[in-house]
Amino acid sequence: MTKITVVGAGNVGATCANVLAFKEVADEIVLLDIKEGVSEGKALDMTQTTTLLGFDSRISGITNDYTKTAGSDVVVITSGIPRKPGMTREELIGVNAGIVKSVTESVLAHSPNAIIVCVSNPMDTMTYLIQKTSGLPKNRVIGMGGALDSSRFKCYLSKALNANPNEIEGIVIGGHGDTTMIPLTRLASYKGVPVTELLDKETLDKVVADTMVGGATLTKLLGTSAWYAPGAATAYVVESIIHDQKKVVSCSVYLEGEYGESDICVGVPVVLGRTGWEKVVDFRLNDAEKALFKASAAAVRKTNGALNL
Repeated sequence: MTKITVVGAGNVGATCANVLAFKEVADEIVLLDIKEGVSEGKALDMTQTTTLLGFDSRISGITNDYTKTAGSDVVVITSGIPRKPGMTREELIGVNAGIVKSVTESVLAHSPNAIIVCVSNPMDTMTYLIQKTSGLPKNRVIGMGGALDSSRFKCYLSKALNANPNEIEGIVIGGHGDTTMIPLTRLASYKGVPVTELLDKETLDKVVADTMVGGATLTKLLGTSAWYAPGAATAYVVESIIHDQKKVVSCSVYLEGEYGESDICVGVPVVLGRTGWEKVVDFRLNDAEKALFKASAAAVRKTNGALNL
């Protein structure tokens, strides 16, 4: 029997749990939140769609009782607070670091063999925090960001090409941030044809720009952070792990020399399977891409500095 726990029943966590249930990724899905009644209510709401949508996964909601998460194969952590007016970036990182560290300790106390998928922001830094403080082997700590960024990249490419997004290949590496992500246009393709042969430079530059501010664009439109794509991207990563799909997905993982970086978690293409991330795929970046990746890693390191590890 497979079991997944999603910590944090906000929009992203609840969407992730809903997608996992609908796709029957696991037998049991546990949604946990610190706020009384929220996870229970959302889990009950989802359960009431069982006969309407025809799935068999069981969903339960619990308030802050980690004993109910015992034996989870994968734990998704979405916990944390948004930045409040007057709060410095360092203060936000400090608060969220405390929350993420506490949640990690709590889930591992009951599911010591779990694979952790981090969604909490700043995602690369929180993934690094989990890696450095949990004692877990590096293959069992995964940051979700690149999966979402790559999905947005393919969305904007499909719009520019007026093509089916499911027939487009594209990946984004680097930090999960508006100025740090790197959409790899050189390697993107539509049915095997490089997009650089199908779109002019001006159009491709706009696709890249739109991808990089994808999250900010939605925040401006919605008045809050997006949740459908982030939740689905997280579920995509979890499904790739649970079903041992060997998919190549851009994820934030701990590097030890790969892509010229060490002692950092940042987005690179990895093979996902039942043990977590199995290997980093070397895309053989050109000099311009290497320079962008180096700058992106430097920005992530600067953010990591606020952790005071």
